[in-house]
Amino acid sequence: MRKSLDALRADLGKVRTGRAHTGLLDHVMVDYYGSPTLVTQVANITLVDARTIGVQPYEKSMVGKVERAIRDADLGLNPATNGELIRVPMPMLTEERRRDMIKLVKSEGEDAKIAVRNIRRDANGSLKDLLKKKEISEDDERRVQDDIQKLTDRFVSEIDQMLAAKEVDLMAV
Repeated sequence: MRKSLDALRADLGKVRTGRAHTGLLDHVMVDYYGSPTLVTQVANITLVDARTIGVQPYEKSMVGKVERAIRDADLGLNPATNGELIRVPMPMLTEERRRDMIKLVKSEGEDAKIAVRNIRRDANGSLKDLLKKKEISEDDERRVQDDIQKLTDRFVSEIDQMLAAKEVDLMAV
């Protein structure tokens, strides 16, 4: 359940809010001498200002490849090269785009809730198997099922809190 929550946190971090942050480019892959490599391993990524990310490749020959990788990463970003520094300006979000992003965030949240509930179902199935094999008593099974349900409720509540925080963040102008 914790892994489902961490995966959701990572997914929500990828959804941009109009402000620049270096984590946006963490998953961009660059062709580095024939092998796909994370952009963070071939370039220094910094914040130039609140709305611009600066990417400076360690090798001059990588400037074009890094710029192309950022453009092709389907993040809606349009990098511009300025000598050895690649500037990645963050475009303003329209109201309609913000609403679309909220729908996307809610969908990811629902997927995380489903994953948590599937874990609950698997755990309860294991309990029933143990009960059939008479390795635990019915009282123990009921007690553990209650614990599993409380854990599930806690994680679903955390997911709801994360979604609410991200929605507020997306709607902030």
